[in-house]
Amino acid sequence: MIWMAIYPTINLIFYIFGDVLNTFVLPLRTLILTLILVPLMVYVLLPLAGRILKGWLHS
Repeated sequence: MIWMAIYPTINLIFYIFGDVLNTFVLPLRTLILTLILVPLMVYVLLPLAGRILKGWLHS
């Protein structure tokens, strides 16, 4: 379930902000990406995926 949410999100972030992110060194790029992704995953995408897949997860 996590990969179903994180893979498209990472691709979307790189598609939107890729040119800007590539101007930073790798550790700073990683920091920026995780500062965006972790809260988005924990508070938005994983709860949403849990609600959408509730019937399948609990069967």
